[in-house]
Amino acid sequence: MAVRTIEAKTLLAGHKTSDPWFGIKYTLNLYRGCQHHCIYCDSRSECYGIADFDGEVLVKANAVELLDRELRSKRVKGYVSTGAMNDPYMPVERRLGVTRRVLGVLAARRFPVHVMTKSDLVTRDLDLLAEIEAVCGGVTPGSVVSITITCADDALARKLEPAAPPPSARFAAIAELAHRGICAGVLLMPVLPFLEDDPENIRQIVTRAHEAGARHVIPAWGVTLRDRQREHFYAELDDRFPGLRDRYEESFGGAYSAHSPNAPALESLFTEL
Repeated sequence: MAVRTIEAKTLLAGHKTSDPWFGIKYTLNLYRGCQHHCIYCDSRSECYGIADFDGEVLVKANAVELLDRELRSKRVKGYVSTGAMNDPYMPVERRLGVTRRVLGVLAARRFPVHVMTKSDLVTRDLDLLAEIEAVCGGVTPGSVVSITITCADDALARKLEPAAPPPSARFAAIAELAHRGICAGVLLMPVLPFLEDDPENIRQIVTRAHEAGARHVIPAWGVTLRDRQREHFYAELDDRFPGLRDRYEESFGGAYSAHSPNAPALESLFTEL
């Protein structure tokens, strides 16, 4: 997968009020495109304007300097989040360290952070997450890390998220983060109908998250299905799960999203757990 640097004009996007799902005030993306190749990723959608999401990663070479300049002008402190459009800890981050340097800026400027990732590489930066916690923590955590885990089974995950670390490694990362006093949890989303919306899968994820010391689990009982995202997902279903595409088309047609038929039962089980 090609890696190319670009110069960003702006980095931070602000919210008038904190985002109700994740509590974030500002978002940033350090890369465009992603190396994890999850078959369902919404970021392939046309509305995001990423021409070659699976073939090229664009690195915002000036992200660190740009963030420092933009944070100096922010009068309102709030969570800065990364990981919405791509993974800040995809394999190239191991070599480039852009996310690590950005965490250093957030620590220096005393801004809390909410990192969203599928990678155990986040534990590399425990020192900086702990520093942010020390300077920003109080009634609410200064550092929050939410690790996406959509299925408990490593073998199934290899088909759905082929280049991401396995769920077992992600649970281990949560345990390490929690042991070091970082507020860690699980993003249980998307839950793919007919693949992951099994009660036993949900039970395993919540139970193992609890055992690892997770302080939150945030679920969404379905997946979006937009234009290029749907096309890619259905092509992958044909290759990896023959016949399942027909079931999706019969159940959801051209709908914007595929909400699990099991959602009420899953929500009830989740609430109980």
